[in-house]
Amino acid sequence: MKNRSAIVVGAGILGMATARALAINGFKVQVIERSQFSIGASIRNFGMLWPIGQPDGQLYDRAIRSREIWKEYLNSSSISFNSCGSLHLAYSNEEWDVLDELSNIFLDSGRPVNLITPEQIRNRFDGINQTNLKGGLFSNDEVIIDPRECIRNLPSYLNQNFGIEFIWGTAISRVKPGSVFSGITRFDADLIFICSGSDFETLYPEVFNQQKITKCKLQMMRFVSDKPNYNLGTSICGGLSLLHYKSFTASKALEILKAKLQNELPEYLKWGIHVMVSQNINGELTVGDSHEYGLDFDPFDKHFINQLILDYLKKMVHIDQWRLIESWNGIYPKMTNGKTDLHLEVENGVHIVNGIGGNGMTLSFGFAEEIINKI
Repeated sequence: MKNRSAIVVGAGILGMATARALAINGFKVQVIERSQFSIGASIRNFGMLWPIGQPDGQLYDRAIRSREIWKEYLNSSSISFNSCGSLHLAYSNEEWDVLDELSNIFLDSGRPVNLITPEQIRNRFDGINQTNLKGGLFSNDEVIIDPRECIRNLPSYLNQNFGIEFIWGTAISRVKPGSVFSGITRFDADLIFICSGSDFETLYPEVFNQQKITKCKLQMMRFVSDKPNYNLGTSICGGLSLLHYKSFTASKALEILKAKLQNELPEYLKWGIHVMVSQNINGELTVGDSHEYGLDFDPFDKHFINQLILDYLKKMVHIDQWRLIESWNGIYPKMTNGKTDLHLEVENGVHIVNGIGGNGMTLSFGFAEEIINKI
């Protein structure tokens, strides 16, 4: 009996994760991508594998499983990565109260976290601003990769190790059970998975009009330090980030911090700004980001948003010797009903997989395995 076949539309991280999950379940897989290479949100991010942002239970477990799969790929391909963890800094008593409470919650659930003092931070990490610093919460879970290098090389790895075929520069214009079409060219398969990211409305617009889903635009920057061998030592986050991730809502003290930030930094909350910096293995520093929501966006970046990000960053890190080398924006789909993902079978054997929000790098591999195992 011949192997069952599957087609995945879209070669972002969620599409490639779905292709891998299909292949390890015995499917012959083709990935069809309209661009010549992956150019979407999968390469326009921090490169953070970020379990700390996921609440205990299924999502945290999914993040840990995804990290395992990433490491299998990275080690097999001799691609460097940085298991540097993450450091959330507190510069107010309200921020410290949240971190103190979270440390107890996370430790009770078995997460590898610990509170550290300003002196310990000064000794372990390079360039942290000590002014008004109360301390930090360090987590050992997080890993930093270069998303551009990793996504660029992932198709070759999937082809060589799982036999997945990639068809580039081919836009799918129509889908029906068992077939997809690029103009008059037809591709057949037993199962079809549409993983088209922020282009979600193209193939099934009537379906997506019924979903609680929107798009998010973020602005980011990349720097290099003029200081030789500069090593930040970990990924850095501030108090604004405590409002952004679901895992932090476990803290009862968070509401007090939120009220404080709404009063003191309303412009930051208006534009969904929370400030983080990660350093890849090449020493480049990725800084961001903001969150604008809608179905269409002004294509131009807003200078004042980047300036707000940098003004806040200076409160956490000394950046006087940093030099801007790139800026960009990315767009990804986001559920508006509190759900963390979207999986629909819209016709017999035709599945839409989308809506994973800004957690694609952190969750996609594990999420895809769950979906395919369930099917």
